[in-house]
Amino acid sequence: QVQLVESGGGLVQAGDSLRLSCAASGPAFSSYAMGWFRQAPGKERKLVTGITWSSRSTYYADSVKGRFTISRDNARNTVFLQMDNLKPEDTAVYYCAASAHQYSNYVPPQNEYDYWGQGTQVTVSS
Repeated sequence: QVQLVESGGGLVQAGDSLRLSCAASGPAFSSYAMGWFRQAPGKERKLVTGITWSSRSTYYADSVKGRFTISRDNARNTVFLQMDNLKPEDTAVYYCAASAHQYSNYVPPQNEYDYWGQGTQVTVSS
């Protein structure tokens, strides 16, 4: 089992950048696909971006393409989410998640994540 702890959230203005980190503990982090989800008030939690265990493939929701970048450092058991040109509609609680489903060439869909962090709040003011 892997434990996940997010950090880096905060209050920023539209157009600013933030970098979220997710530190993982537990065995075999490098074998998990990783994803970042977000949940805005009154809305469902949705997959925003994901990365395969090898970093060979990534996925981005249309709403964040060109603005968000996911990366991972398996040596440091950490996954990152660089968020640029933030918009008020990016305001949400952001969750890091790990998937034990090992696909080589694509990121697992959002219903295939097994472990979750506690979430970090990102608030973007206009």
